[in-house]
Amino acid sequence: MTNCSTKEVDTLMQKLDLIIYVPVLVFGLALNSAALVVFCQLLRKWTESSIYMTNLALMDLLLLLQLPFKMHAIRHEWAEDKKLFCSFLESLYFVAMYGSIYTIVCIAIDRYIAINHPFRAKQVRSKKNALIVCIFIWVFVMVATSPIYTFRDWGRKGENFNCFHGFSKKGWSTAIIVCLEVFGFLLPAAVLVACSIQSIRTLKASKNSHHNRQAGVRIIYSSLAAFLVPFTPCHVAIFLQYLVRNEFILDCKQQKNIALFIQVSINIANVTCCLDALCYYFIAKEVRSTKDTLRLSISRARTTSTSDV
Repeated sequence: MTNCSTKEVDTLMQKLDLIIYVPVLVFGLALNSAALVVFCQLLRKWTESSIYMTNLALMDLLLLLQLPFKMHAIRHEWAEDKKLFCSFLESLYFVAMYGSIYTIVCIAIDRYIAINHPFRAKQVRSKKNALIVCIFIWVFVMVATSPIYTFRDWGRKGENFNCFHGFSKKGWSTAIIVCLEVFGFLLPAAVLVACSIQSIRTLKASKNSHHNRQAGVRIIYSSLAAFLVPFTPCHVAIFLQYLVRNEFILDCKQQKNIALFIQVSINIANVTCCLDALCYYFIAKEVRSTKDTLRLSISRARTTSTSDV
C-alpha cells in the first residue's frame, strides 16, 4: 500500500464522531429500551411481528452498547492486554449490525407472506417459528463474524493499539469482501425490496379502506428507508476501501476521501438504531392493517373458489 497518511481525516473524525455518537446513544437507548418495555410488558399478547421487533430492539441495543467504547477508542490507545476485549467488542458490533439487517429482512418476508399468501400464512406464520428464526439469526451472525478475531494487525509486542481501527490486509481479502457485500447487504436488500414491492402492490389493490391502505404503504416505505439510507453508503464505502487496501486506487487524495467516506458512512449506519423507532411506532398499526388485509384476502379467495364450483 502506498505511503499516504490519513491523520487529517482521523483528527476530523474525532470531533465528528462525538457529535454523531452522543445523540444516537442517548435517543437510541431511550427508544429501544421503551420498545422492549412495550413489547415485553404492555402488549397483551405476543405476535410474530412483536417477536421480530423485540429481536431488532435487542440488536440495536447491542450495537449501542459498543458506542461508549468506540468514543473512548477515538481519543485513546488501548494497552496490549485489551486485545481480546477489543476483538470481542468489534465482533459484537458486526453481530449487531448484520443481525439488524437480517431481522429487518425477516420482518419484510413475514409481512409479504401475511399479505400476499393468506392461506399459507396460517400454516407458516406462528410465534414459535418467529422465535426459531430469531434464534437462528443470532447463531448465524455470531458464526459469520467470528473470523474478525483473526483480522487484527496488532503491531509489535508491547505496543498500544487503536481499537475499532486498523484491520490487517487479511480482513480486506477479496473472498471476505465479496461474502460481506453479497450476503451481508446485496442479497438481503434484494429480498427486502422484492417483498416490499409485492406487498405494496397487494395493499393498493386490496378492498381495505383508503386510510388503512395508505398507512400500510407508508409503513413499508419507512421500513425500506430505515434499511437503505443507513446501510447503502456503508457498504459502498467498504467496497471502495477494499479497492484502496488492495492497491487498485493509488491516488493519495482519493484514498483520503475514501477514508473519510467510510468513517462517516459507518456513523450513518449507527443511526439505524434510531430509525428503527419508526417501525416500533407503527407496529400496532401494521399488525391491524395486516390482519385486515389478511381477512379480506381470505374472504376474496373463498368467494372466488366458491364461484368456481
